Amino acid sequence: MTAVSRLLPRGWKDFVFQLSLWLGFGLVYQVARGIADRSALEAIQNGLTVIDAERAFNALVEVDIQRTVLHAGDYGLEAVNLTYWLSQFPVLGLSLLWIYFFRNDAFVTVRNWVFAANLLALVGYVLMPTAPPRMFPEHGFVDTLAQSSAVNHGSGLIELASNPFAAMPSVHAADALIIGFAMATLVKSRWAAVLWTFWPTWVWFSVMATGNHFWLDIVAGVGVALVGATIVSWAQEGRPALSPALYRCGHRRW
Repeated sequence: MTAVSRLLPRGWKDFVFQLSLWLGFGLVYQVARGIADRSALEAIQNGLTVIDAERAFNALVEVDIQRTVLHAGDYGLEAVNLTYWLSQFPVLGLSLLWIYFFRNDAFVTVRNWVFAANLLALVGYVLMPTAPPRMFPEHGFVDTLAQSSAVNHGSGLIELASNPFAAMPSVHAADALIIGFAMATLVKSRWAAVLWTFWPTWVWFSVMATGNHFWLDIVAGVGVALVGATIVSWAQEGRPALSPALYRCGHRRW
């Protein structure tokens, strides 16, 4: 226990406090999910509105992306499926843990950025529940997770915990941008930094390839992340931008 305590940057009390914050956020999410789930017909209509909007721009590209991935073979399909499942919780959670342990000065900034973006997204889910592309097979969309993965949205705890109408805005897109930006700023290795800069783009591609988000959902998710960054910047003693704050925190120990 003593050895573990020495690894904690701010001791057990702070570590337990941070975990409690995440549990509290999970509770808020479930409440919002319950409200959004009662608007199934509205969510379907909003999904159709998104389809019509993209068609109006001649930019309903998600069907073509899915077709390309499906024709690429099992490896490509498994890669996008795994990215969809892993990006939101394992990658996000492990990245935040890494920042907490090794770049603790930057942790509160990144944590608050994630919280701000996700809370804004929850407001969007309540005000505009939107069905994802996979719910519209008549328009050519495919649920790749249901077809090729042993784990899908109808599996046990996933069905219980997930919000089926949380397409707009895309939290996958927002969180991938936040974590990609933060990790690229905070890691020491230049190669790792370059790889992290590609992380958001890969996640955005994967959520479209799996039929879980429209590109307009992704644009909205990026917007939520940017608004969240602005809120955090304003809250941090009036700093004009988030990147210098992360840069200073991350490089202070280098």
